[in-house]
Amino acid sequence: IPRPLLDRMEVIQLSSYTDEEKVQIARCHLLPKLLVEHGLKKSALRMDDGVLRAVIRDYTRESGVRKLERRLAAICRKADMRLLAGDVKRITVTEKDLPKLLDCQPYPPALCTEREEIGVVNGLAWTENGGEILEVEVLACDGTGKLELTGNLGDVMKESAQAALSCLRSRAAVLGIEPNFWKEKDIHVHFPEGAVPKDGPSAGIAVTTAMLSALTDRKIRAGIAMTGEVTLRGRVLPIGGLKEKSMAAMRNGVGTVLIPKDNERDLEEIDQTVRAALRFVPVGTVDEVFAAALCPVKALLREEEPLPSLPPIVREQSGEAALRQ
Repeated sequence: IPRPLLDRMEVIQLSSYTDEEKVQIARCHLLPKLLVEHGLKKSALRMDDGVLRAVIRDYTRESGVRKLERRLAAICRKADMRLLAGDVKRITVTEKDLPKLLDCQPYPPALCTEREEIGVVNGLAWTENGGEILEVEVLACDGTGKLELTGNLGDVMKESAQAALSCLRSRAAVLGIEPNFWKEKDIHVHFPEGAVPKDGPSAGIAVTTAMLSALTDRKIRAGIAMTGEVTLRGRVLPIGGLKEKSMAAMRNGVGTVLIPKDNERDLEEIDQTVRAALRFVPVGTVDEVFAAALCPVKALLREEEPLPSLPPIVREQSGEAALRQ
């Protein structure tokens, strides 16, 4: 549309349906229509809301409901075959029956949120099909200071990774990183699913956190995801698509989501079910991101090190073994 003409129009943006909206659309509209088209009585096929959520979560990835309608139509056809071939008069579909009715599971749930790892961070991305979990992997090894970026990245995302590295260089002394790491370490940043093009600055704090984790050998907390743009001075800038990204986090079992402080106003647009299932942590700087995402450093005393001098009453109450532990 020519810019002068677009300036005289009112642009209405339609976001994708939430999972709960898809459940209601399937329950009230799609399923009754498909039952009539396949000659099934309402009492002949039963599916509860949990089965509909499983079909939406594991067998479709879309902003609308077209694929969902096709999946439900396939279930209705299989139900027709069973009713005609057997003596059953009613079929109740459960989640365990879905692999048999819909063949393989094209979108298995992500397992990257259940364990603490070094250099692996769960970012959040917005796509035309809604939100997605975007895993970021960083590996630091001895070298000559090269920064390698892989994963079919666009120019904006490459520049975001460069900004993340410069941000860490300026804070190396505070963060406990070797001052010459950018000369003595090769850093490889990889985004899995290399066949899918990726671009945008919203993975900035995820890349920064993954780099710091790889350089300091500190693990990332389990069940956490983050989104936000990072600047050279360590500020976290707002992003778009928070509604879709939060739905992706809940779908993949994430419990805590770090978002920019300037995006707090967007929480009102998020579905109440999603808000109740997730804990949103607004962050304004990368220091707040590191405090919330990185596991604390455990300082252990070696056996040959003497215990620090403490008042006698503390030794009597705690004991030497307890103090050492």
